Amino acid sequence: MAKVKKVFICTNCGASFPKWEGKCNSCGEWNTLHEEVLVKGDASKQEKRKTWNTQDDIHQNKPIPLPEIVAGETPRLQLPDEELNRVLGGGVVPGSLVLVGGQPGIGKSTLMLQMAMQTKANILYISGEESKEQIKMRADRIADHQSDCYVLTETNTSKIFKHIQAVAPDLVIVDSVQTLSSPHIDSMPGSVSQIRECAGELQRFAKETNTSIFIIGHINKEGSIAGPKLLEHIVDAVLQFEGDQHYTYRILRTIKNRFGSTDEMGIYEMQANGLREVANPSELLLSQKDEDLSGSSISATIEGMRPILIETQALVSTAVYGTPQRSATGFDLRRLSMLLAVLEKRGGFMFSQHDVFLNIAGGIRVDDPAIDLAIVSSLVSSLEDIAIPSNLCFAGEVGLSGEIRAVNRVERRIQEAARLGFDQIFISKYNVKGLDLDRYDIRVVTIGKIDELTELLFE
Repeated sequence: MAKVKKVFICTNCGASFPKWEGKCNSCGEWNTLHEEVLVKGDASKQEKRKTWNTQDDIHQNKPIPLPEIVAGETPRLQLPDEELNRVLGGGVVPGSLVLVGGQPGIGKSTLMLQMAMQTKANILYISGEESKEQIKMRADRIADHQSDCYVLTETNTSKIFKHIQAVAPDLVIVDSVQTLSSPHIDSMPGSVSQIRECAGELQRFAKETNTSIFIIGHINKEGSIAGPKLLEHIVDAVLQFEGDQHYTYRILRTIKNRFGSTDEMGIYEMQANGLREVANPSELLLSQKDEDLSGSSISATIEGMRPILIETQALVSTAVYGTPQRSATGFDLRRLSMLLAVLEKRGGFMFSQHDVFLNIAGGIRVDDPAIDLAIVSSLVSSLEDIAIPSNLCFAGEVGLSGEIRAVNRVERRIQEAARLGFDQIFISKYNVKGLDLDRYDIRVVTIGKIDELTELLFE
């Protein structure tokens, strides 16, 4: 007889405890322990959990000295979606397990189904949330030509593995991991134990059969992927699909990637017929306006290996109430407060009696410190009500003493500004070392202090 055991599992870190406690001793979070029912059998029954056939009995795994291991380049499956290829590091690695997370309705299922219909490889799309008719309706809406990808509506992992063996696909998409249930765990789908067990079974299947698997996961109200943190440790890559519902742009970021960089970013535009890849986001993130207005400047930022020019907008007005307001959209509010303090202390501009509102156009969030110089220019421009010429752009970090610090990959930023037709770019004088400024089709202006910037632009 299998033994029924009740444990308390932390929904934040996945640690288990024999009894309920108010605080998790593993991660330190309060009120995160929930009761789960586990069914455990003996060792012989545990071995029967595997529902797929591999060649492990023929080729036994054994320890090998490190010098004898031959490291060859792993062939990747190239997807028709270039943005997804970039984020994954050059394509899908065989046997990899990729987790795609995001808010409800952001477009995760649309992204995966669109990729499945465009890829020429053999793909199996497994859905536990929608019926086959609903998937067919979405497929008719987002694509005229549909490939021969297989669709399966199932939540039982044992049946899913049997269907995968019968189809023998090159790529499997599971939507979503919160709907799966393992017959070896006696708990509700979506619980911590079910998510952990199902993810473990998918991980073992992917590695032993060399099948690439994409699993879709929901996020909680804090913005992190729902389920235990162990779920992110099991998978090989974690992709975050995010965006503002009031904007049509969607951003695919890499949180974890065992086969590539975690700095890459893919940009999509949501349309009536699906998601469209944005190959040149700079032209879309720059506003089209007929006249120059104060408080607006262009910054050259880097997302992963891709240079992007974005518009920063600032509005500085007299405070109506006693305490001035500080608001930032797409930028760290604490860093904005630091830049305002630097401008008051080092530049002599008084913002203490003014409301300050900052916006990164396009609805994206930027963490690159090279955007500091553009933000400072926008703030002073709005305060003095002097417009910045639209043919200028900025790339530099502002320090606490008012100095303009050097930024990385400044050559890529200058080339992108020149390619989009800008006449001048302001950078730090500490970035000039080793640069051949004559080979760029743009005038490079070097500055070292905030005072030099304000003298060139506003005096």
